[in-house]
Amino acid sequence: MKIALLQIASGGDKMSNLAMITPLIRDAAAKGATLIVLPEGASQAFEQGRLDTQAEDLDGPFATALRRLAGELGVTVVAGMFRPADKSTVDGKELNRVYNTALITGDGVHKGYDKIHTYDAFSYKESDTVRPGEELVTFVHEGVTVGVATCFDIRFPEQFQQLAERGARVIVVPTSWADGDGKVEQWRVLTVARALDTGVFIAAAGQARPDYETKAGEPSGPTGAGHSVVVGPTGLRLAEAGYGPETLVVDIDPEDTAEAQRQLPLAAMRKRSVMR
Repeated sequence: MKIALLQIASGGDKMSNLAMITPLIRDAAAKGATLIVLPEGASQAFEQGRLDTQAEDLDGPFATALRRLAGELGVTVVAGMFRPADKSTVDGKELNRVYNTALITGDGVHKGYDKIHTYDAFSYKESDTVRPGEELVTFVHEGVTVGVATCFDIRFPEQFQQLAERGARVIVVPTSWADGDGKVEQWRVLTVARALDTGVFIAAAGQARPDYETKAGEPSGPTGAGHSVVVGPTGLRLAEAGYGPETLVVDIDPEDTAEAQRQLPLAAMRKRSVMR
């Protein structure tokens, strides 16, 4: 299986972002990638205006255009977008919350995963504007079960373990990881840890760091720190981007997960272990 991770810096307008990513998807497909993963917020970056004003359901213009493109190219695309959710009141102000959705489209599938663990940390509260999802999601690509998680989910090993127990050999992770002191180092550790927890491939596509030439490593809020990565089931980083826009195209063999899980059968051990 050939996977492409498109590390981009999204702007504030979803149709402009669609125009930017379309040639990148075409280029990745031309290089042989059949599973193409874009970051969280590919439709609209965080801190680029209200998310509810451009949120759309899976039959909206952004999602539909990617569905058509994936069908034309014979690929599967995973891309972060936002869907309408509910209304909430914060400090007396009514807000229209959205779902932080990873769109999965192509190869006979068109559905979404709604981010379960909202980024309520480091003085940021994503749940004020984003309603948490509740359901794990997998899909089948080239006969292989693929799990989906989003950004802050990476800190919750049980989600990845459950996806692996449902048969996932690859878990894709659209991401907009906050930059700052030690944050890239944490990201690198967490992606490797989730691969080792599960014995599966982790393919995480991040937002590029805005102004990376001069501000890389400085606090950024949830607008991206780059460092998209593919990690193998034994924890080896197979490919990793830097801070700026970049495309990674990586060949993987999903059968490697079976050998890794045979050598280190953690799922079976968890089932028979008793905590006292």
